[in-house]
Amino acid sequence: MTQSPEIPAPLSAKDGVGNDAAPRSGWFRKRPLEVHATQWWRNGDHPEDGVGEDTVDPGSGETYERIEGKVVRFFRHPKVPGDKLCEHCGRFMHNHGWIDTLEGGHIVCPGDWVVTGVADERYPVKPDIFDATYEAA
Repeated sequence: MTQSPEIPAPLSAKDGVGNDAAPRSGWFRKRPLEVHATQWWRNGDHPEDGVGEDTVDPGSGETYERIEGKVVRFFRHPKVPGDKLCEHCGRFMHNHGWIDTLEGGHIVCPGDWVVTGVADERYPVKPDIFDATYEAA
């Protein structure tokens, strides 16, 4: 099969890319699907955070009352003081959360939406992006 000089040959696993599809470009529309989302304002807002529940410490075996969310945790960073203002929302950093995502951790600003995706992954979405992308199901 002769390949046109303007169109590159499809890449394959033997090319070291790991797939056999050619790169594609163009306009795409997201498939219609439903996701679960919760608007987060403070620690414990996510329905799966479990704040106030009795929790067993895996190290000591002792039971304690959970004060930090399981999904959106307290924001902590040794180089970011809690009284610093956030560059995104202008609120104090000690009012922010932290969420683990597939790409690593992300800061959650008060008012951000926490979306649970199709693979049960969670990620924060700014309110303006959420409003432009999602609608009630």
